[in-house]
Amino acid sequence: MEHDIWQETEALHRTFVRLGISNAVDYEKYYLYSLIAHSTAIEGSTLTEMETQLLFDEGVTAGGKPLVYHLMNEDLKRAYELAREKAVQKAPITTSFLKSLNASLMHSTGSIHNVMGGSFDSSKGEFRLCGVTAGVGGHSYMGYQKVPTKVTELCRLLQERINTASSFRERYELSFNAHLNLVTIHPWVDGNGRTSRLLMNYIQFVYNLFPTKIFKEDRDEYILSLRRSQNEDSNLPFLSFMANQLKKSLTLEIERFHALQKRGFNFMF
Repeated sequence: MEHDIWQETEALHRTFVRLGISNAVDYEKYYLYSLIAHSTAIEGSTLTEMETQLLFDEGVTAGGKPLVYHLMNEDLKRAYELAREKAVQKAPITTSFLKSLNASLMHSTGSIHNVMGGSFDSSKGEFRLCGVTAGVGGHSYMGYQKVPTKVTELCRLLQERINTASSFRERYELSFNAHLNLVTIHPWVDGNGRTSRLLMNYIQFVYNLFPTKIFKEDRDEYILSLRRSQNEDSNLPFLSFMANQLKKSLTLEIERFHALQKRGFNFMF
C-alpha cells in the first residue's frame, strides 16, 4: 500500500508538470498564499484563503477578526519570501538559518521572556530557555539545555542528505523528516509548527518540487500523526500522513485546473 501511494503521487506530479499548471500567471503566488493561510489556521487563525489574499494584495483586513491573525499571516508571508530567496541560492540549513526563519514569522507576535533559565526574545528567533508542554495531557518536549546541540545535529544530517537524496520519494521524505524532527525538538517557545512546515517547504523549493500543503481541515489527524511518531519513536505514522497530504494537494490542484478548463465563457446580460 505504501509503495502504491508513492507510485500514484509521482504519477500525479508528472501530470501536474505536463499540464503546466504552475506556469499560469500568478499561480505560485496564490498557491503560496494558500500554504500560508492553512499553516496559520492550524495555529488558530480564522482568516480564510480569500481573506488572506485580500490582506496581502489589497491591504484589506477581515472585519471582526483579531489583529494577531493578520500579523501572523503577514509575518509568515515574509518568512516564505525569505525561504524562496534562500532556496534559489541553495543556502545551507544551519542553526542561524532556522533562527532567521523563526524570527521572520515571529516578528510581530514574539516578545521578551524572563524565565529561570534567563532572558530570551522570541521575536528574534532565539531558542527557548524554559520547558514547554503542548496538547491534551501536557506533552512535554526535551529540556531546553539540549536544544542547541540537537538543532546543530539536525542541520548537519539534513545538509548531508540533501546532497545525496536523488529519487522523488527520497526527497519528499527528507523534507517530511525535517519537519518531524524540528517540531519534535521544539526549539522555540512559539512558532515551532510554522517554522517546521516552512523548513519542509524550503527543502522542496530547493529541489524544485511541488510544495506540500497541510490542510487545516486535517489538523487533528496531523497532530495525531506527530504524537504517534513521537510516542512510538518512529517516523512511519507521520510519513504516511504526509504522503497522503501530498497526494491530496496534487489531486485537488489537477481537479481545479480541469474544472476551470471546462467552464468556458457565457456573456452575462
